[in-house]
Amino acid sequence: MILSMLCAATSAASADPAACGGFLQNGVTAHRGNSGEYPENTIPAFQSAIELGADWIELDIFCTRDGKLVVIHDRTTGRVGDRNLIVPDSTYEELLAVDVATGFRREHRKSITHCPKHTVPLLEDVLRLVMSQAKTRVSIQPKMDCVADAVELVKHLGAATWVGFNDGNLGYMAKVKEIAPQLTVFWDRSQSDIESDIRIAKRHGFEALVLHHSVTTEQKVKVIHAAGLEAGAWTVNDEAAMKRLLDMGIGRIYTDYPRRLLVIKQQRPEQ
Repeated sequence: MILSMLCAATSAASADPAACGGFLQNGVTAHRGNSGEYPENTIPAFQSAIELGADWIELDIFCTRDGKLVVIHDRTTGRVGDRNLIVPDSTYEELLAVDVATGFRREHRKSITHCPKHTVPLLEDVLRLVMSQAKTRVSIQPKMDCVADAVELVKHLGAATWVGFNDGNLGYMAKVKEIAPQLTVFWDRSQSDIESDIRIAKRHGFEALVLHHSVTTEQKVKVIHAAGLEAGAWTVNDEAAMKRLLDMGIGRIYTDYPRRLLVIKQQRPEQ
């Protein structure tokens, strides 16, 4: 009771993960938040993933023309929004005019009453949201060369305890470790030489290799684990595929449906 009261009291500022029992460790990364149930890369998607109990949420960032770090996956807003702007060529104020719930509303056949307008969030706003609790962390995926700006913001907010990075771009991920070696790096891999990937990951101090689900095998997972690295898979929404990857020994799965994966994990016997 006292612990829960402490966590609630700290939620208005920065929660203390150590005081609140530490971060969750369930291997569920909510891809762009709970993006199967809410518009991707929006505050409601992130809030939902935190409430569900995913141990990591994942998001994508660009830098706008006026130097703001914003959370969106594509270089343009057309896929998710009601107008098509080029994110790096636009100001933050211009991006705020875009309803980034439009694509979700269309895909899921929802009315604006059931899925109201959402705007592109600032990375700072998401970091402050994550820092208000002590169970879920956030992994940042830079979609352009803005790693230094993102790390600077993380340091300015005192958010390092809550933050990691992920991407397949070796230059970006190496830069994270160069300027902030304490931050966790999940290096995304697809068709590649796993032995070479492991050597590179160890050289740079990366903590995990996250494989595309289509190239994941039990043997690769064993080799990754033997090297002392975490093995993950992205992006997996099918329940049968989730179970198959877990049976291979995958410890972390990126998914648009964290609720689905959490239920599967809860139903599985202790490994």
